[in-house]
Amino acid sequence: MPLSEHEQRLLEQIERALVDDDPKFASSVRSGDRRGKARRKLQLGVLLFVVGMAALIGGAVIPSVPLGALGFLVAFGGLALAVLNYRSVTGGVEVGPGAPAGGAASGRGGRGRAGKVRRQPLKNRLEERFRRRYDQ
Repeated sequence: MPLSEHEQRLLEQIERALVDDDPKFASSVRSGDRRGKARRKLQLGVLLFVVGMAALIGGAVIPSVPLGALGFLVAFGGLALAVLNYRSVTGGVEVGPGAPAGGAASGRGGRGRAGKVRRQPLKNRLEERFRRRYDQ
């Protein structure tokens, strides 16, 4: 679904503000496709899982404990790699530990249960900054 003209202008202004505030971060985000890298890591994880399971089964068929243990470790590592990159590939929203179920912070810098100060997500801060500039 294409963005409206207003949304495109808003997005461009947010991008410009990001480049102005932190050019190093902006260049690192721009260079490279993070989903592509995550997709390759996911595929590698699945491949490692399959190879590890084959080695695990091979270790059971040929009574070899080291081969079975190695197969288990490879399969576990591949599964962990695949699971860790699954959200990046599918575009799911990551909710950090201690964040509310809705995924957004309160926005007022209130204190969490452990006494840590919660910060707003970058998107919310940039939108708020844009609104303040727009209202002036």
